[in-house]
Amino acid sequence: MNEYLSQEKSIYLQISEMLENDILRDVLLEEERVPSTNELAKLYAINPATAAKGINLLVDAGILYKKRGIGMFVAAGAKECIRMRRREAFFDTYLCSILDEAKRLNISRDELISMIDGNYERSTKD
Repeated sequence: MNEYLSQEKSIYLQISEMLENDILRDVLLEEERVPSTNELAKLYAINPATAAKGINLLVDAGILYKKRGIGMFVAAGAKECIRMRRREAFFDTYLCSILDEAKRLNISRDELISMIDGNYERSTKD
């Protein structure tokens, strides 16, 4: 968790995303303890309640679970759960709008795939 907090979105969301990113990058492994709310609060100079809110998002999603008296741990299957949820969000957030615009512009499936593969030459090239 060597990332920096920004002003672009709520701090608790950033804490949640940083933990997810660490799970996806295998910095935090399944059944491994995650930093406590107090550790996160100290590390980022934030209110412990804000850190707790970010952690609780992951608990609610089944990514983390609590071992009473010990702390929060990465749940089994957390990495795949994050990957699937982010894939769905990627499709909903980015691909749907791209596909809609491609339809409006009458861009064929093959043209779109060529663009994605980097083989598309712009007609406006000199």
